[in-house]
Amino acid sequence: MTITRIHTNPRLSGAVTFGDLAFLSGQVPGDATDATGQTREVLEKIDALLAEAGSDKDHLLSATIYLKNIEQDFAAMNEVWSAWLSPGQAPSRTTLQAELARPQVLVEITVIAARR
Repeated sequence: MTITRIHTNPRLSGAVTFGDLAFLSGQVPGDATDATGQTREVLEKIDALLAEAGSDKDHLLSATIYLKNIEQDFAAMNEVWSAWLSPGQAPSRTTLQAELARPQVLVEITVIAARR
């Protein structure tokens, strides 16, 4: 089977496809400064990468969500996440608190999806 790397650089690839699976690296926000806006930006990036990889949010198998401050930002992130998902299409999910790569990043999400 062929491995395809999408948006690759010397350190990582934005997505990797192998067979019927698409693996996305952790996606971080752009300019938003709160958890609501950051979650929206991250999910837009995920939508775009999934499309390039031949998938979409309805084919998510697993998601890992990292929050800088889970107590402060869980509800805001979850509201955006729940609105983004199609009814009945929720993947398995883990949400945890973590120190993220840059101080301004509040939300990072990585997913695995089946390809269409």
